[in-house]
Amino acid sequence: MVLVYDGVRLLDVTGPLEVFDVAISMGAAYRVVVCSPDGRDVTTSGGLRLGVACGAGEVDEVDTLLVPGGECLVTGPPAALLDAIRLLSPAARRVTSVCAGSFALGAVGLLDGRRATTHWRHTAALARQFRGVVVEEEAIYVRDGRILTSAGVSAGIDLALALVEEDESDELAHHVARDMVVFMRRLGAQPQLSVPARTARPRHQPVRALCDQIAADPAADHSLGALAARSGLSVRHLSRLFQTEIGATPAGYVASVRLEAATALLRSGETLGTAARRSGIGSEETLRRAMRRGAVTGRR
Repeated sequence: MVLVYDGVRLLDVTGPLEVFDVAISMGAAYRVVVCSPDGRDVTTSGGLRLGVACGAGEVDEVDTLLVPGGECLVTGPPAALLDAIRLLSPAARRVTSVCAGSFALGAVGLLDGRRATTHWRHTAALARQFRGVVVEEEAIYVRDGRILTSAGVSAGIDLALALVEEDESDELAHHVARDMVVFMRRLGAQPQLSVPARTARPRHQPVRALCDQIAADPAADHSLGALAARSGLSVRHLSRLFQTEIGATPAGYVASVRLEAATALLRSGETLGTAARRSGIGSEETLRRAMRRGAVTGRR
């Protein structure tokens, strides 16, 4: 059951819906219903009108309730939406939210004493508004009992894939992800932001260009000498710029990107050897050591 409302973010709705639709086409036994608090069609935050099948009061049975996000929920969810959640959630086997949908769950007390997450821009606000909630700032999604909350936008797809895995199998969830061209299935504990996204954008264009190249092809030759040659800078000057603008050595930054790439490959089903090779880490043993340390060090 997907509960929508005026101001809902479209992708928070359609991302999970697409996951379930593909899963159904592959044999999963889902029946997805989109409802609104009063049974009327709603208008998304982008202005698109979204049709619904029924109102919350007309629903007979709910297995999984999904509340998608919308910026309007951060400042105060509409009363009708909260009433609908109070009506539907007690009998639901699972209650889930995408992005700012966690604010609606928090407002009706479903997150009290639980761990939860939301879009990284709103984690601080969630913690301020709901003191009884342990906010997991980095997680893609968090499960605490029957309550699941996810981060922003595309994280709703990761959450829906996790539900498919739980209900059906890891194999089916993997096939759905491949069909949707979501090859790097992210697990709940993965950071919301990748290494490049978490890193301050360098001011100097040569360093920015190098960071983009490293992210685009982690397995390429990113030795210190090769990076210096491509940037037209001396090894010493390049090292100084990386340390000043990124807070890491060139080798350390490359290592972090490669480890993140390898981890994503492993979680998408690749073997240890393939993940090591495609990420640029090299051998299986090097990757094992890197994963034990949590970071890769040294120069290529």
